[in-house]
Amino acid sequence: MKFFQSLRAFLFPHYDDDDPREAEVRSLLYLLSILSYMSFQMWRSMFNNFAVEVGGIDAAQMGIIQSVREIPGFLSLLVIFLLILIREQKLALLSLALMGLGVMMTGLFPDFAGILIATFIMSVGFHYFETLNQSLTLQHIAVARTPRFLGQIRSYSSLAGILGILTVLILSPVLGYRTLFLLAGGLVLIGSSYAALRYPIFKPKVLQRKKMFLKREYWLYYTLTFLSGARRQIFVAFAVFLMVRHFEFSVRTVTLLFFVNSSINMFWAPLISRMIDAWGERIVISIEYAGLIFVFLGYAYTRSPWVIIALYILDHLFFNMSMAIRTYFQKIAAPEDIAPTTAVGFTINHIAAVVVPFAGGLIWMFDYSYTFLFGVLLAALSLLFAQFVRVPENPQS
Repeated sequence: MKFFQSLRAFLFPHYDDDDPREAEVRSLLYLLSILSYMSFQMWRSMFNNFAVEVGGIDAAQMGIIQSVREIPGFLSLLVIFLLILIREQKLALLSLALMGLGVMMTGLFPDFAGILIATFIMSVGFHYFETLNQSLTLQHIAVARTPRFLGQIRSYSSLAGILGILTVLILSPVLGYRTLFLLAGGLVLIGSSYAALRYPIFKPKVLQRKKMFLKREYWLYYTLTFLSGARRQIFVAFAVFLMVRHFEFSVRTVTLLFFVNSSINMFWAPLISRMIDAWGERIVISIEYAGLIFVFLGYAYTRSPWVIIALYILDHLFFNMSMAIRTYFQKIAAPEDIAPTTAVGFTINHIAAVVVPFAGGLIWMFDYSYTFLFGVLLAALSLLFAQFVRVPENPQS
């Protein structure tokens, strides 16, 4: 009994001096994040097999689809202009609903054109929701409570990912792809509709600027965001590809790794928030990138499948520490700059999505180890810039 009480306190910590309004905002953001990640994990678990087995998609077509999938992330700064027409919270709900629509459409149009269009629609909804979700978090959650909240969000999202994986594994033998995609997307549509009816519109503490701009004061945030996106793309584009191409991992093995990572991150994410509170952003970011130097060196030179599995898990653990970049920005930002700068930052993060996979693929043709040595360089640069991180002694709450 004591174990479960301790587990509950760890995953659902009590917030001192709680604000009822903020508690309602947290409840809304928990719900939306859980819906988003459960649906996305279901989509990701099925997408490649569906595209090949049902859609007959070849490697060239898959490359086009994946490139198109990243375009909405690159164009996230357009959110700034949409905020002139619609409130941020409503736009977040509409974006999540659009993601659900795209997921549902995936199973209904099983050819190259249909999958391409459905993927683009899903990606627009997903990336715009992620941008707005970050912005709403930094606007409505007090600075002192943001690390703990982000840790919880990562933990709940990992749990939602586990539920998504299990749903696909359990139901795929009896339900077809079309039904499962309809289920995954319908879940989001119903959930976002419920959230629109259940929660009031929460006014921001400070009116947000609704234009695009770059500020010299935020140069370090922009730099760390870009480097984080570049490092992430090497992982997303090439880590699993390495497992499949050179170590011949099966779909079941890769799916099991997703499951293990999500299970570990349920407990790891709250610990990161405590690290940020105890040690500060600079130390946490430095630990992340120092660790990634060794992870990428391992990817480049190991020939052991067990080492690759360990590196993949460590990669995920270090990636979750990137939440310190968000809390750093919240502490240095003018309150009215949060929404537009978050949108610009999301675009900067995705610039790498256009450049890195292409460059990494060309480098791979000479020797795949060079691709991961490029990751070592990015991690080393990030570690260098992390040393410039400083936060005010009394950031605005």
